Amino acid sequence: MNRSILAPGIVLAAAVLMGGWLLQEGVEREENVYVQVRLFEEVVDHVADRYVDDVDRAGLYDRAVEGVLESLGDPNTSFIPASDYENFRIQTQGGDYGGVGLEILEEDGWITVQAPIPGSPGARAGIRAGDRFVEIDGQDAGGWDVQRAVEVLRGEADTDVDVRMRRVGVEEPIPFTLTRARIQLKAVPFTDMLDEDVGYVPVRVFRETSSSEVQAAIDSLRADGMTGLVLDLRGNPGGLLDQGVGIADLFLEPGQGVVETRGRAAGQDREYGANEAGSYEDLPVVVLVDETSASASEIVAGALQDHDRAAVVGNVTYGKGSVQTLFHLSGGSVLRLTTARWFTPVGRSIDRGHGEGSMPALERGPLAVDGRITVLPNTENRPVFESASGRTLYGGGGITPDLIILPDTLTTDEQAGVRSLYRNAGVFSRILFNYAALYIQEHQGLQPGFVIGQTVLDDFYDVLRENGVTASRASYDDAERFVSYHLGREIALQMWGEAGEFRRIRGEDQQLVRAQELLSDSGGSPGALVEMASSASVVAGREVEDEVGG
Repeated sequence: MNRSILAPGIVLAAAVLMGGWLLQEGVEREENVYVQVRLFEEVVDHVADRYVDDVDRAGLYDRAVEGVLESLGDPNTSFIPASDYENFRIQTQGGDYGGVGLEILEEDGWITVQAPIPGSPGARAGIRAGDRFVEIDGQDAGGWDVQRAVEVLRGEADTDVDVRMRRVGVEEPIPFTLTRARIQLKAVPFTDMLDEDVGYVPVRVFRETSSSEVQAAIDSLRADGMTGLVLDLRGNPGGLLDQGVGIADLFLEPGQGVVETRGRAAGQDREYGANEAGSYEDLPVVVLVDETSASASEIVAGALQDHDRAAVVGNVTYGKGSVQTLFHLSGGSVLRLTTARWFTPVGRSIDRGHGEGSMPALERGPLAVDGRITVLPNTENRPVFESASGRTLYGGGGITPDLIILPDTLTTDEQAGVRSLYRNAGVFSRILFNYAALYIQEHQGLQPGFVIGQTVLDDFYDVLRENGVTASRASYDDAERFVSYHLGREIALQMWGEAGEFRRIRGEDQQLVRAQELLSDSGGSPGALVEMASSASVVAGREVEDEVGG
């Protein structure tokens, strides 16, 4: 009887004591946070009121916020001021805005057209890449930055803005009256048929319309006779997670997993799967990736690879396996905060750090003909997983392709010549851009098959020297293949847009060439395609390593 009474009493007393201790700890924790907040306010007050020089109080708070976020060591978490949010929204979520449709940059103190968006008011008016704004809406545009130009050029659709443009080879500025329109930035800028039955769809970013654009592009190519697809995600930095899921869904069967997110806060743990019968379940697909394919690009590549649904070709991807959530703050600013990590259907985390030293430096790897660094991936000590059919897959640092193909590399002498040009990289890029604009102006009726001959190369070297590039003629001659490639590419880009640039250089794109060969040799079977890519990976890696070494 005493024991039966005593035991509950002890439990009750312990509960009271424990509850009191936890309550006290909670109170102390809250008091400690309050003390820290008050301490911060006191420091700001003293600095703002008593520091020897005038201090902007608002600026102190802004820098404090930046300091908090920097302390996380996460490059994907950031504070977006209200003044920058609209540009961020257009670029990452939806490209619908009122404007004239010109991609611009600041060059030598002038706002310069990098490229007109096809079909936009600027393109229809005849504005070209390389044209410079000398006047915008009646104001002298000399010394403007891009943000100021964007604010004036954008506006309500069906309103006019007057501009005056300086064009290479034309003495007087050219006046234009541009009527603003609704501009929709495309995730799929163009499509192409590589041959009679292999189609090509590049996806530049994952915006609100990306999955519908990809579906429309594939439908159009199939109507033209496409039986195999190259889905190019190279250079794609990612974007909206749901669009990555939507694109993967096009190729998967109902119920197959696409991605799983795991986070600390409520609602962050979630599995995403294919909801509908894929529109292209039987279409052979090669997915092209490279070291700049990130985020949603890796979600698509990882899901299709895990399910043995597509052959992934190229080089190891960037390795961004985290999810960011946007929190709208007071005054219109936005906090972009990492809230979860994501995993492929078989459980791979592909996230890796991107701090100092995590990416190859210019001196650490051979250069490709396009100037990129070529580095073979290292799969040692990487977590190993199996695909649905039992193929070996790797986690812990990007998506490792089934077939690793590096770009065509330069010889040792050629690389030395290119690096001599890189000492004046900014000048080289500017002169390349301007020279291409002048070349187009002087060669009316230019055709896609134009040749970069020795006369052009000699003339370009003279222009480089006149503008301070210090590379010797011998070094320049060693870099001739690189220079010729970029002159042809830049001229084609300015003349015919992204589609023209692609058609100009696609024959030198070893990853694309191999993807096309795989599709042609697979006999229209997705399973055979994946098996061929996987069985060739070791051989291709050895061949590429020999080429890089030479």
